[in-house]
Amino acid sequence: MRLILLACLLFFFTGSQAVAQTTAQRAQKAAAAEKQLQQTRARIKALADEQKKIEAERSAASKALREVDGKVSGTQRSLHTLEAQIAEQQKALEDLREKRLALERSLSRQRAELATLIRSAYALGRHEQLKLLLEQDRMSDLARVLAYHRYFQRDRQLRITGISAELQSLAQVGEQIEAKQAELVAARDKRKSELATLAEQRRERGKVVSSLDSKFRDRKARITALGRDEKSTVVLLERLRKLMAQMPKPVAKPGKPGKPGGSAKPSLKPSGIGSAMIPTGPLKLPLAGSMLAGFGGVMPDGHKSQGWLIAGNPGAEVHAVSAGRVAYADWLKGYGLLIILDHGNGYMTLYAFNDALLKNAGDLVKAGEAISTVGSSGGQGRSALYFELRRNGQPQDPRSWLGK
Repeated sequence: MRLILLACLLFFFTGSQAVAQTTAQRAQKAAAAEKQLQQTRARIKALADEQKKIEAERSAASKALREVDGKVSGTQRSLHTLEAQIAEQQKALEDLREKRLALERSLSRQRAELATLIRSAYALGRHEQLKLLLEQDRMSDLARVLAYHRYFQRDRQLRITGISAELQSLAQVGEQIEAKQAELVAARDKRKSELATLAEQRRERGKVVSSLDSKFRDRKARITALGRDEKSTVVLLERLRKLMAQMPKPVAKPGKPGKPGGSAKPSLKPSGIGSAMIPTGPLKLPLAGSMLAGFGGVMPDGHKSQGWLIAGNPGAEVHAVSAGRVAYADWLKGYGLLIILDHGNGYMTLYAFNDALLKNAGDLVKAGEAISTVGSSGGQGRSALYFELRRNGQPQDPRSWLGK
């Protein structure tokens, strides 16, 4: 018996130690992964800064475009955040109004019930009690009537207390509605100001683009100054691919300990989207709009298209075609404000000419998540999204992967 007890204690102690060690190991892995993530983000930023320096040396025109696009991007991103806040505030206001209506209905019902209770109590008034007291042979009826009166008194007091609480809640909700309405008015005023700023910045950008059009009347000269360099793009993508390979895989968050030797489910699954990109079915389009240039077509600047140019309204959301991690989110010559997603297995998607980038390098994104807004950065003549799909740096026709 002692041997069995000793074995049980030893098993429990060993199991507890294993659980503690597993939890500690998970915490250490999570901390190491976060440190590695920050280091890789710093390397990506250094790469983007290096790209800026190269472009600044190549062309003052490129620098002018970058600066004005940067202003538009900052305002557009702020406006996008503000729109989301206004939507949340509007929803909260509607919820509060629904709550007030429910309280008013409840209050009306309780008042009606109290009125009915008072009328019932009046019907069994004092004259009935006195009559029963004088008739000694009906003492049982008297006891019952008195019990009813005590019940009515308690119920009336409870209902009065409930009505008082409802009135207090109603007053509080009224104050909350007034405060939320004031927040909404302030947010809408700010949005109006942001829209005016954005319109002015877009006019400024239009002037810069017009001056560049005048300066570079020759198409070849314009492409040299402002166009994309395919060799540089391939080199950049390869460097980004190597950096993304250093990114830590999402790890399980320390939580409730499981059985010794067991494994916890990760909080986020690794993107692993390279396999998902194999054409087993169409993925969602990054933007709904008319096709201005298809794969192999001619771009407005005369370049051969290596992706899709899709028309879109300024500020419309651009969505990730599949889950992945942001490898690049910055301005790039020939692409304007560009966001690149790494999907694993050598697959990357590029989203160019944006007005605002809603994600930062290193961020994980889900399929269909908004990552940027449509624009005309990089000196484009109209608002559109330029989308590319690349594998190991080489352009792929998106038709095999995305719905037509």
